[in-house]
Amino acid sequence: MDDGLSIGQVAERTGLSVHALRFYEREGILAEPVRRESNGRRIYSADDVDWLEMCIRFRSSGMPLDTIRRYTDLVRQGSGNESERLALLQSHQRHVEEQLAALTACHEVITHKVEIYQQHLSQGTADCLWTVPTAADQESAVS
Repeated sequence: MDDGLSIGQVAERTGLSVHALRFYEREGILAEPVRRESNGRRIYSADDVDWLEMCIRFRSSGMPLDTIRRYTDLVRQGSGNESERLALLQSHQRHVEEQLAALTACHEVITHKVEIYQQHLSQGTADCLWTVPTAADQESAVS
């Protein structure tokens, strides 16, 4: 990767489309300006790819583009703002932890339901699971 990577190669390595890479560049998401060949073609470095992979993780975890851009701006400014970067990352970390807790609760419900269905299917009693009440059931409940 000494000579750099083309936009197509970076798209292939990161899973981002060429369009998304250009968008990230326009939006100021890359830490360093992308180098260009004399013909205007973009040339990406290993550091660019590492940065993009981190940004992809940020986006996948729900970090808004504005927050990624803010973090990028702070990194570009250099030393002296590390505590602000840390605060930004800690805030998003809390957000991800809340998402994980919510997903864990959802997973527990689904796991419980799977166990119930497996048990009833193995016992041949699955026909009683979540049946829609009939009119006769409703009438007997009223009586």
